[in-house]
Amino acid sequence: MRARSGPTLEHRVLAARLRMMRERAGVPLADAARALDAHPATVRRIERAETGLDARQVEALLARYGVPEAEAASVLARLGAANLPGWWHRWRDAMEPWQFDVIGMESSAGLVRTWHPALVPELLRTPAYAAALHRTAYPDDTAARLERRLELLHERQARLHARGAALWALLPAAALHTDVGGPAVMARQRAALDEAAARVPRLTVQVVPLDHPPHPLTGSPPLHLLRVPAPEIGDRAVVETPGIRIDVFDDPDTVNQHRSRLDAACAAAPPPGTPLPHRC
Repeated sequence: MRARSGPTLEHRVLAARLRMMRERAGVPLADAARALDAHPATVRRIERAETGLDARQVEALLARYGVPEAEAASVLARLGAANLPGWWHRWRDAMEPWQFDVIGMESSAGLVRTWHPALVPELLRTPAYAAALHRTAYPDDTAARLERRLELLHERQARLHARGAALWALLPAAALHTDVGGPAVMARQRAALDEAAARVPRLTVQVVPLDHPPHPLTGSPPLHLLRVPAPEIGDRAVVETPGIRIDVFDDPDTVNQHRSRLDAACAAAPPPGTPLPHRC
């Protein structure tokens, strides 16, 4: 059964280690599955952190892989923490299915890089700006559900700042001209972006002017790159097609392609520290 609230970093790390132990031992998926009297898909789901880590299954796998006693004991000792729900579990009623995995990664990321083609990126939005967008995207939401969504966004922003993670945002100047929520909401959003760019440590904001030439991400959907400080876990690329689907990529080749395009777009944009443009 897939973890209902999405795996934590501890869960992901242990799952990745189980995969590396199997590969180190040269045990095929089918052989590992026989140790559990299960289908190979079960082992694959365990290794992808798509299901809880059952102590009996983990013990059986460690034994099949011939893992030394001390190393196996270390893995088993961490199962309890790995199976605990993440902090975002409290807001699961206000989350979209795709957010479980994405917020799980984001909550441990040491670096978040983000691009949005038309709007202020989510992690830099004020409550009023975010609320106006939510009312457009989810017109049937109740006031209570909207409040829960805003609480979750605030918690994400606060935790990112509290743990000292780096946030690098790239957006077009059109995002600062699009009238979301009315003039007062936009004025506060632009002021908040100015203040954050000037005062928040480890925040980089780049804005592409309206008269700037096209760059490698021009016209591309929202893109987020997440890097966590764990060698077992590779970077993730999250590509949004708003209202349709969210794709999360973890294979290195695909992630590198997205990173290269974001690198090139950032290199083509005015450098960090350039004054943010304002509505004329």
